Amino acid sequence: MTIEWTTRQLELGDDVSIRALHGIQSGGERGRPTLVLLHEALGCIDMWKTVPQQLAGRTGCDVFVYERRGYGGSSPIELPRPDDYLEQEGRVWLPRVLDAAGLGPVVLVGHSDGGSIALIGAAVLGEKVAGVVTMAAHIYVDVLTTAGINDAVRRYQAPGSDLPQRLARYHGERTDLLFRAWHETWTRPGYEGFDLRPWLGDILCPSLIMQGEEDHYGLPAQVEDICEGIGNRARGLMLPGCGHIPHLEAPEAALTAITDFVGSIVDDR
Repeated sequence: MTIEWTTRQLELGDDVSIRALHGIQSGGERGRPTLVLLHEALGCIDMWKTVPQQLAGRTGCDVFVYERRGYGGSSPIELPRPDDYLEQEGRVWLPRVLDAAGLGPVVLVGHSDGGSIALIGAAVLGEKVAGVVTMAAHIYVDVLTTAGINDAVRRYQAPGSDLPQRLARYHGERTDLLFRAWHETWTRPGYEGFDLRPWLGDILCPSLIMQGEEDHYGLPAQVEDICEGIGNRARGLMLPGCGHIPHLEAPEAALTAITDFVGSIVDDR
C-alpha cells in the first residue's frame, strides 16, 4: 500500500483560497474516513513535521492537512480578529474546506486552536464526522492560558530573542501579524467571555481528548470539562512528561493513541 501526496489550492468563495496537502492511499481499504489535521494558532502544514505521513502509514487512512486563512499559502487576514473567530473557523470555513476538497467521512484531529475548531466542526457537521481527536484544545480562557501567552510575548519581544526568526522560517513576512493575531485576541478583555461549552452537547461522535500533563497553556480541567460536555462518547487522556505539543513532545504515545482510536472507529463502521 502506497500513498500519493498532492498540494492543492482550494477556492472557497468570498476571495478565500486555502492551501492543503492531501495524501491518498492506493490499494487501501475503501470506506475509511479521511484524517483531517487542524493546526495550532501559530501553525502551518510544515509544522506538523512527519505526523501526516506517520498517521497515514499507521492507520491506512487518507490524510488531509490545510492552512487556515492567514497562514502559509492561504489567503491573508486582517486584524483585529473577531471574538468568535474560532467558532467561525469551525462552523463556516471548515465545512467549506471539506466540501471543496470533496471529502467523505472524516476524523478531525486538531491541536490547540485546531482542537477547539475540531470540536465546533464535530458539533455542526453531524454524521460527516466519524470521530474527533483534540490535543491541548481550549474551550475557555484559564489562568495558564493567559500566563503562557504573556510569557511567550515577553520571550518574543526580548532583545536578542531568536523566537521571531524561528517562527519566520515557517511564516515569513506574516510572522509578526500572526503572532499579534494570536496574543492580542486571547488577551484582550473582550475575549474573557470565550466559552465553547454550549457546543459540546451536539457532538455525537466518539471523541479522544488529549493533553500533556505539563501543558503550560491549559489546565487539566480543560480535558475534564470537554469530556463532561460531550458525555460518555468522550475519553480523556493525560500524557505524562508532555507539554503543549503532544504529537511532537510525546509522539509515540500520542500517535499510538490516535491510531488505536481510529482503528476502533473503523472496526465499528
